Amino acid sequence: MKALIAWGCLLLAISAAGPAAAQSDSFPSRPITIVVPFPPGGSSDVVTRLVAQKLSDNLKTSVVIDNRGGGGGVPAAIAIKQVAPDGYTLFLANNGLFAIMPALTADIRFDPVKDFLPITPLFSFPSVLVVPSGSPAKTAKDLVALARTKPGGLNFASQGVGSGGHILGEMFRLNSGAPFTHVPYRGAGPAVTDLAAGNVDLLFSSYVSAIGQVQGGKLRVLGWTSIKRSPAIPDVPTMAEAGFPGTELEIWQGIVAPLGTPAPIVHKLNEEFVKAAKSPDVVSKVAAQAVEMYTTSPEDFAKLIASDVDRLAKVIRDAGIKMQ
Repeated sequence: MKALIAWGCLLLAISAAGPAAAQSDSFPSRPITIVVPFPPGGSSDVVTRLVAQKLSDNLKTSVVIDNRGGGGGVPAAIAIKQVAPDGYTLFLANNGLFAIMPALTADIRFDPVKDFLPITPLFSFPSVLVVPSGSPAKTAKDLVALARTKPGGLNFASQGVGSGGHILGEMFRLNSGAPFTHVPYRGAGPAVTDLAAGNVDLLFSSYVSAIGQVQGGKLRVLGWTSIKRSPAIPDVPTMAEAGFPGTELEIWQGIVAPLGTPAPIVHKLNEEFVKAAKSPDVVSKVAAQAVEMYTTSPEDFAKLIASDVDRLAKVIRDAGIKMQ
């Protein structure tokens, strides 16, 4: 609720100035930098580069990607909140960093609501519920029933404490009442590999991370964590359709600017990022990876962030998740 109130104040500030203000007329007059809190080559980096190239083409100016991986994105976020709020240095935020991390870490040294202005989400990665191909479970309900027959239940892998896979596993446990035990790994790669070997029982993973083992016949997909089915895997039911509504989380990635960025520039950036993200060549290139291009107004992005801050903090409290 506090997040919603704080965002309400920011929305008034964003809306107060018209997008036609003179200061946006000459923007941009030099290169724009997007700081990406991941190493080069990952899914988020690749998709952001596609959007950045289209943005550069449309604006007739360079758009530079500055990769600053490490620390879960916290050091990069702290650095960005301190740069000049002129629209020329932007940040690729995500709900793992802006909603999950603050609920796990008391001294995070940045405030996702007070230190940044939202521009637009760009894309999201819903997850798939996957099990080893040798598992007797053919549906999510089968998996819950299986867990109840096993002494100690089943083990669910994740990409690490506080990761999207961890949060989804806890959502599934809370919504099903099944006995699931968390087994954290150091990233998606080891978790997927160990799942394919049958060393753990289930995992919520991005489709991109799991697709190789799925196509290789090592893993079976039981569910999809968005509110609607994916065109890339249309036969896979959503978790709500599978019988477990509320087990939904899309790891969104979106552009934010430092607090104090002029409202006309925020609105111009929104228009240009939305245009670039919706371009047919960008959409077609990411569709096969089950990446969903997803854009909104700054105001609606603010509401999304505030909603996730409150919703995911509650999941973390209810599940008793602690940073290790």
